[in-house]
Amino acid sequence: MRLSEKKRKKPIINITSLIDVLFLLLIFIMVSSTFLEEPGMKLDLPKAQSAEIGEKKEVTIYITDTGEIYLNSNPISLDDLKSELEKQLPELKENGLTLKADAEATHGLVVEVMDIARQIGVKKLIVATQPPKQP
Repeated sequence: MRLSEKKRKKPIINITSLIDVLFLLLIFIMVSSTFLEEPGMKLDLPKAQSAEIGEKKEVTIYITDTGEIYLNSNPISLDDLKSELEKQLPELKENGLTLKADAEATHGLVVEVMDIARQIGVKKLIVATQPPKQP
């Protein structure tokens, strides 16, 4: 008596649906991600070897090379800066303030702005720099 052997089929894994799901996830991530956009004014930030990329803070002071001061992209005078910062002090995250001064801005003006920030009680002052360009 002879027993017939059945041929076993090799299992086939269909990964077409898996690939479709991965592509949909990739498209979803690309569409839903946000990109940080800098304001429209041109600043030439000083270079620093130890520059780190951090999260964007809510309150930022910009100082241009011509000595103009901006508080969150709104022009402001040095005399009004203290009162405006006092108004926004409760909104500061962990009392942090970002200072972005042009590399050509005068040192005295930058120090005055930093002193005003310290006078109103800012405990964390972040001076923005940009990393040097790699050759």
